[in-house]
Amino acid sequence: MNRRSFVIAGSAAAGTATVAAAAGPAQRPDQRLATRYRFDDPNMDLFFMSALSWGPAGGLDIGQAYHVASTIVDGDADSWVRSFGAYGEVQDAQADAWGRRGWRRAAGEARLKAFASYRSAWQFAEPGGEAFMRLYRRHQQAFATAVGELAWPATLFQVPYGGKALPGMFVRNAAADAPVVLLIGGADTCFEDLFLSYGRAVWERGYAVAIVDLPGQGNTAAEGLYWETEPERPIAAVVDTLVQRFGARPGRIALVGLSLGGYFATRAAGFETRLATVVASTPFPAPGELFGASVRAAQAGGAGAAAPSSATLRSWQTSLWKAGVATPQAFLARWQPARADAARVTLPFLSVLGGGDSPVFAAQARAWHEQIRSARKDFVFLDAATGADGHCQVNARLRLVQEACGWMDEVFAAQARG
Repeated sequence: MNRRSFVIAGSAAAGTATVAAAAGPAQRPDQRLATRYRFDDPNMDLFFMSALSWGPAGGLDIGQAYHVASTIVDGDADSWVRSFGAYGEVQDAQADAWGRRGWRRAAGEARLKAFASYRSAWQFAEPGGEAFMRLYRRHQQAFATAVGELAWPATLFQVPYGGKALPGMFVRNAAADAPVVLLIGGADTCFEDLFLSYGRAVWERGYAVAIVDLPGQGNTAAEGLYWETEPERPIAAVVDTLVQRFGARPGRIALVGLSLGGYFATRAAGFETRLATVVASTPFPAPGELFGASVRAAQAGGAGAAAPSSATLRSWQTSLWKAGVATPQAFLARWQPARADAARVTLPFLSVLGGGDSPVFAAQARAWHEQIRSARKDFVFLDAATGADGHCQVNARLRLVQEACGWMDEVFAAQARG
């Protein structure tokens, strides 16, 4: 397969990766940001915004993130990996220095920034390659150490599944009867970064928080676990563990699904009876539609379209790896039939959509809201004026937390009233 044919066919595997050679920004079927923030390469710009938006929860501060960005060549995957990886070492060294002086909290704060740097670094590393695995181990070490240094009431645990294990974290709330919020990410997440993205703010609002990497998320592909078209099965295994090990009560568990996790959440909403409510940004009941539309958009670019950046190519390769397939054709064949059935869903459901998100995401989210049978449901649309119009509100994460927690507060309050 030559470079150009990989662009056309490979875009099917992009999942949420931006397709080169598509039409204008407003027409891209897999658009995730309507605004350019720092990089011309849309994949880099998205993950720069992701790195920037972890700041309020303990990731890099604005000046730090922009300093790292200033050392990166736009679109060049390896320069991104080197720059963020090197900054992780700087922050780790700072944490060690403060730790030797007994500044435990400051050490933990710097260590968390080291984690955020390593986490950003592997985003564009060759999936499963030496640099990827080294940076992933560094991110795990830094995060686990920061949890201890910051004295969070958190337990790292594993969920037995398919003869292997799904890694995760449970963060206890001071209130013994606090409902549990299970956060499920998408194609480009791990449980640790989800704590910075949303989990910490949810926990601070009175909930216990559980975050788990489902098959294909985080580094589970290295263990032979890949994205599943029936994600209600691993989600059920996670809920089993939350009930049996952490005392979560059926009917007092909320599920929040993000990006591809919006598909996982729509499936689980129709099968998992122990959930009280589900929130999705965005509901994504037919992911194969997006993958197919990406192929058509790339083909429409024509032979003269610009070659994709190395960052875009790495994104495509990573999607194939996490899906457990060798070719884009196999990826499409597996995911085209994937569907969530709106007719099965009767529990309280909140759908959230950003105005700068993909038109495919938008159409599916609106249709899902209309079609589900839930007597209690709501739809939140966030436009550019909110600053939260990006995919999964990556450009203003607190707004999603506010919408989700306000909704869950009302659901659990009504439950308490009987």
